Amino acid sequence: MPRDSRFEEQVQPTRRRILVALKKSGGLTCNELANELGITSMGVRRHLITLERDGLVYHTAVQRGLGRPSHVYRLTELAEELFPKNYGALVNELLGYIEELDGEEKIGQLFQQRAQRRVERARDRLKGLSLADKVFELARILEEEGYLAEAEQLGEKTFAIREYNCAIRQVAQRFHQACGAELDFLRAVLPEAEVERKRHIVSGEPYCGYHITRRTDQQG
Repeated sequence: MPRDSRFEEQVQPTRRRILVALKKSGGLTCNELANELGITSMGVRRHLITLERDGLVYHTAVQRGLGRPSHVYRLTELAEELFPKNYGALVNELLGYIEELDGEEKIGQLFQQRAQRRVERARDRLKGLSLADKVFELARILEEEGYLAEAEQLGEKTFAIREYNCAIRQVAQRFHQACGAELDFLRAVLPEAEVERKRHIVSGEPYCGYHITRRTDQQG
């Protein structure tokens, strides 16, 4: 069974067993799950109803021989995310190879390219907004990217964005270019403001904090 605190804490034990069985098999019917787990079909069905309601499983009708199609249950993408992933270690390994082959400068170029693509996507959503509205919309964009972000207006011309989760923490701890590209991204989408990083998760602080001040020659 996967060792993941979210999996252990958020999912009831029998439902965890169902999810693990579906993960290993790729898809099972209610009766097959009952046989696999040694519980009644009715009991499995109740758990499947809850799991489907929570968006963790879905079913499709599959014809298996004669008679009515069977409902085969499978994991959704949401359920897949409950299982441990090691993306950070893999990315660090691959970036390490690139660094060995092409040097540290190439790593910086890769992060800048990522930042530029984020800038292009964000600008579409920020176009035509006042600085205040941009800051709050930008926090929503960061939230969608997994940064657990929030925005606050501190004064007439000053704002704060806080990121309580670093979505690329494992990478950022090894490759400092990732943090530099994050700051460049914020500055690029808020050209009418000065953006400074005041707090930093990688430095051991509880969140990354950015202070945003409208430039004196800007309005709105």
